[in-house]
Amino acid sequence: MIIIQGRRLNSIYKLTKDATPEQMREAGLGDHYVNHDKALYYQNAAGVPWTAAYIQAKGDPIADLYEDIAAEEKARATYQWLIDISDDTDLNDGLRFLREREVVHSMRFREAVEILKEERDRKKIF
Repeated sequence: MIIIQGRRLNSIYKLTKDATPEQMREAGLGDHYVNHDKALYYQNAAGVPWTAAYIQAKGDPIADLYEDIAAEEKARATYQWLIDISDDTDLNDGLRFLREREVVHSMRFREAVEILKEERDRKKIF
């Protein structure tokens, strides 16, 4: 599951809002600029557009939480890889914050899974 949150979009906007077409091209974003100007266009690093098919939902709370945990861990890894290739201190500070936030989200989802497992195994008396 991929959710683009306002903070992430705002960071992308800040990086490109004042860029000239030449700077966009030099940054490897020439194709993006030609197709979308500086508009935010949901795609992965290879240029594959985002689709709702990426969202997985089974309808079982435990299974769905495991999907959420996987998404948080994938986001955490992506932030780390971005940090690894960036030499921009200010950008990396923001990426570190976002990376750590993914860790906290993953931990909370894991806690929720354990609570649901405990409740699932309790005998219900009505």
